[in-house]
Amino acid sequence: MAIKTEIATSLTLVDGKKMYFASDLHLGIPGSRKVEDSFVKWLDTIKVDCQYLMLVGDIFDFWFEYKHVVPRGYVRLLGKLAELSDSGIEIFCFTGNHDMWMFGYLEQEIGVKLFRKPQRFLIAGKTIEVGHGDGLGPGDRGYKFIKMVFSSRFAQWMFARLHPNFAFGIARYFSRRSRIANGDGEEIYKGDSKEFLVQYIQQTTIENRADIYIFGHRHLPLDMKIGDSQYINLGEWVHHKTFAVFEKEASLLHSKFLLKDLQTPSI
Repeated sequence: MAIKTEIATSLTLVDGKKMYFASDLHLGIPGSRKVEDSFVKWLDTIKVDCQYLMLVGDIFDFWFEYKHVVPRGYVRLLGKLAELSDSGIEIFCFTGNHDMWMFGYLEQEIGVKLFRKPQRFLIAGKTIEVGHGDGLGPGDRGYKFIKMVFSSRFAQWMFARLHPNFAFGIARYFSRRSRIANGDGEEIYKGDSKEFLVQYIQQTTIENRADIYIFGHRHLPLDMKIGDSQYINLGEWVHHKTFAVFEKEASLLHSKFLLKDLQTPSI
């Protein structure tokens, strides 16, 4: 089955500047204050050379915006993002399966650009497709149906009728029982035939493939070749603290893409 691709948005990377990617912080699970602190420290380290910051989904373990109420907490992260945005860094945010109910608050208050499905970017001669990764590829029809329901305006309207204390109480209940919160969600590579994001890339016709694919969702840091394309999975920040960086070497007129691990005592 051929995959329909998005038209690429052109971005210009200034010499000496970089594009950074991170995903799956799952802020809101027990103990996530330490995750937030480490992420904010990382943002401080990259602000000197960051031109574009891409947050690739599940930044929050649960997020829902009522008309006059937004989730409590995360002030250190939100304040730092506002600081970066005010300094001229462009921030792109992709919704994930845990924080799909973003309706404009981050766009209005911080100035992020919000995306709900994978997008393609043309930068430094490379086509990069970016998305959280949930619901892509073959199979998992149950989740795809649930995502379709949750994405409907009616479901969102119905949920908004719940009192925030009750609604967020339900979310916290499930967050406390999630695999990533309890440390028993270690992921392994299942093989090309069972990795749905690998299948998604392989199902894209060769002439329509991006040079680089960046996804999250799997909680498994990956950097691998699929034909002539590169597939990066960002892993997650709770345990791995991995991120990706795209930088242009002006002297060599080429680009490189790196997946880096930040598990150091300073973080």
